[in-house]
Amino acid sequence: MIKKQYIKTRQTYKITFRLSKQELPEDYEVKTAHLVGDFNDWDRESLPMDHLKKGDFKIAIDLEPGQKYEFRYLLNGTKWYNEWEADEYVLGEFGKDNCVIEVPKIP
Repeated sequence: MIKKQYIKTRQTYKITFRLSKQELPEDYEVKTAHLVGDFNDWDRESLPMDHLKKGDFKIAIDLEPGQKYEFRYLLNGTKWYNEWEADEYVLGEFGKDNCVIEVPKIP
């Protein structure tokens, strides 16, 4: 799930990414999840997601308005996973679909 919230005082958007336990692969025990994308130069470690009590993973980051960003989740440091509520999908440079989030322009 993705939630977009405009922060007027900073003129930016707070984007919350949440992977619910129900969305995760049933046959794969997920211990860690990272958010990886254009916004962090595809760094696999810089944006670890919080592991919540109910088994969900969550992170909130600020993104510039009026931009599109490609991203994916990295589970346990080895398995790539997509956000099924992404705004769109594009073919990435490694032949797999990347998720896209479109951040609205300043209201």
